[in-house]
Amino acid sequence: MKALCISATASNQGKTILTTALLYHYKKSVRPFKIGPDFIDPLFHEKVCDTKSVNLDTCIMNKNQVKWMFNKYSNKNISILEGVMGFYDGMDKGSSAYDVSKLLDIPTVVILDASGSYTTLSAIIKGLKEYREGNTVKAVVFNHVSSQMHFELIRKQVEKDFDDIVILGWIKSKLDSLDSIHLGLDLGDNDKEKLEEISKEVLTNIDLKKLENIASSNYETNDIYPFEKIEKYNKHIAVVNDDNFAFLYHDNLEFLNEHFSKVTIVNSIKDEIIPNDCDIVFICGGYIETQKAYDKFKNSNNFKNSLVNHAKTKAVYGECAGLILLGRKVDDKEMLNLLSLDFELTNRPNRLGYYDNDLGITGHAFHYTKIITDVKGEYTLYKKKNEYEIYAAFKKEKVFGTYLHTMFRNNFSKIKIYFNL
Repeated sequence: MKALCISATASNQGKTILTTALLYHYKKSVRPFKIGPDFIDPLFHEKVCDTKSVNLDTCIMNKNQVKWMFNKYSNKNISILEGVMGFYDGMDKGSSAYDVSKLLDIPTVVILDASGSYTTLSAIIKGLKEYREGNTVKAVVFNHVSSQMHFELIRKQVEKDFDDIVILGWIKSKLDSLDSIHLGLDLGDNDKEKLEEISKEVLTNIDLKKLENIASSNYETNDIYPFEKIEKYNKHIAVVNDDNFAFLYHDNLEFLNEHFSKVTIVNSIKDEIIPNDCDIVFICGGYIETQKAYDKFKNSNNFKNSLVNHAKTKAVYGECAGLILLGRKVDDKEMLNLLSLDFELTNRPNRLGYYDNDLGITGHAFHYTKIITDVKGEYTLYKKKNEYEIYAAFKKEKVFGTYLHTMFRNNFSKIKIYFNL
């Protein structure tokens, strides 16, 4: 099996453009992965190559669990992992590109911004290689290169300084194919047609044979299931998942399919209803608090009524945007009034990053809303125990909502009570 990690020295250095080009080029035979808890990049990966992207997170899961996840989903000819921020960023949480690539023994390609530089790039490579032992930095690609001559200056210096770094090539400055496209979740059909042009332009000066030669993973597989065994429930669960409620870890959906007798996806924007025979509703995170998102949803009365009727006697579990939907309102936007909570949308994040809760779960939270109702909740979220512990989960009868994004496979025994199981 072939595998590569794509990393950089920081955000906005070219990870996304290189990852996009490679995912499109190998689209018939690639499995994308995202290091860390982010939802946005995996959704974009899927749009590029039509294959679900899987999160690998050594903060939320332990090492054996992440190994199992990688093994389970590496079912294509090549796996491409996109890193988070810079190569070593996240080490304090044990969840950097360095940590994950080292754990899985996956070679890392570092993309370096070469604008206005050449010799100094060698110093950066030296620092990356020597900062921690066991790192997997094996190759480099140079971004924002002004000309072939510029690249040759860089290449000669790097080859002089290193005999164990493969120079895969370079990406020129100001790519013509990017002039009229924004790489993001709003990638439309017309823009998707340009992905081939972008991929070809990005990869023009990159040696794919060299790249394929270094793409390997030699980690040892283990058939032992490193999670608590969960029973199979003879229950029907509906998952509210659409452009407004888009934040769904792929493995969470796989987990539900493995452990429930029936799973139905419900699109609130299309005004689909919660099935009458459904036992549980899970509402994914995403966007509902912005005016653009709310406008897509506000007239979905069949969906709203069906969810309210379901909640009278049956369980509902909502994450982040799902929590907000269950409340009374966000500013002047009316929600479903299933939980006595009012929210306001602020211009800065109220939570960002990894959090622990009182149930012993580590998860991720990132939201710009805050609760303005003075009400005691089910549990608090905190980065450090006894500091800034604020309630972030709320329950009324069988309706439950939380700001915490949770990976189900290693936490379900702790949260199943909120699924009324």
